Amino acid sequence: MWKTVLFDLDGTLTDSQLGITNSVARALAHFGIHEEPGNLLKFIGPPLNESLPEYYGFTQEQTAKAVEVFREYFVEKGWLENAPYPGAAELLRDLRRAGLRLLVATSKPEAQAVRVLEHFELSQYFDRICGAPAGNEDGARKAAVIREALRCAEEPSSAVMVGDRRHDVEGARETGLPCIGVLYGYGDRAELEAAGAAFVAEDMDALRALLLDEEREE
Repeated sequence: MWKTVLFDLDGTLTDSQLGITNSVARALAHFGIHEEPGNLLKFIGPPLNESLPEYYGFTQEQTAKAVEVFREYFVEKGWLENAPYPGAAELLRDLRRAGLRLLVATSKPEAQAVRVLEHFELSQYFDRICGAPAGNEDGARKAAVIREALRCAEEPSSAVMVGDRRHDVEGARETGLPCIGVLYGYGDRAELEAAGAAFVAEDMDALRALLLDEEREE
């Protein structure tokens, strides 16, 4: 049984779709790009400094400006256009009661992650909330965030990552961790399995069963 669980934030603990897509839309509009909201879901999870060049061919300077505009909107409004997934708080509570150490490993700036989790009263369940360090693009890479979070793990060899996108799976693999992919977020089974997820949980109950080694009732 795992002793430490690392959680992604967006798409894993909270449904942040509206806040992130609105923030991305504002950033793209600065460059005259207008997309349907459904086309912006791919931005939930990975760092913007990776996804903007990948999807729109942005230069380093364009990416920096887009991130600035994104953060202006997100800090003002976007972070509140968000809500915990049903059952997330109860799952975290039960994992702590079972003696597991809980960490957050997100590519979101750490100050924003702390603000969101404190607002929704979820920060109390975590030994550490680890996000991207300010002004450090390389530090926003999922593997870098996971490595930093693992400094709080007493036994890193008994840790597991939980996330909803391939970046979570790939970051976990790079750091030697298995990853549980969840299907209630923004990735699908094909994406998670292709990235090498050790397990795929279709819902919160399935995730609970895996983390607490429970038999699910049919």
